[in-house]
Amino acid sequence: MYSKTISLTAILLIVAATANAQTNKSMETRNFTPEQNEVMNAILKMTSAFHKKDINGVMDSYETQAVIIFEPEKPVSDRNAIIEGFKGFFAVSPIFEYSGHEVFINGNLAIHFAPWVMTGKAPDGTEIKQSGLSVAVLRKQLNGKWLMVFDNPFRQHLLDKK
Repeated sequence: MYSKTISLTAILLIVAATANAQTNKSMETRNFTPEQNEVMNAILKMTSAFHKKDINGVMDSYETQAVIIFEPEKPVSDRNAIIEGFKGFFAVSPIFEYSGHEVFINGNLAIHFAPWVMTGKAPDGTEIKQSGLSVAVLRKQLNGKWLMVFDNPFRQHLLDKK
């Protein structure tokens, strides 16, 4: 069952994982193929929309039935809950940094990996610092556009379990 309740910290984490860093030290795309660059462009387009607080642009980066894991092991597929999650985050201005990006493509599917660190402030002024490993699965549409199908910034949690 998919959760419709999304915490502020979880929202910060998902956007950090899917968004391009405002201060991005390593895009690492110079060795990407043109198709891999198209996948990166899909990620960057979502980021641009997010920074503009353009919920339609953000949602246009995902397939209609996309699944976003806002919290470890708690996938959200309800589009209205996803929209509300992103809208709730627009009041926060986090800073993202990635240590790199990997993109692999097999036919009409692609996977994007990005380790990230996010710092920001909650509405109450509390400093937030999170890190993780983002994994996003994208599918090439009939029109050639890449859209996210699964978006999970919490793959690191599997390594952190004891």
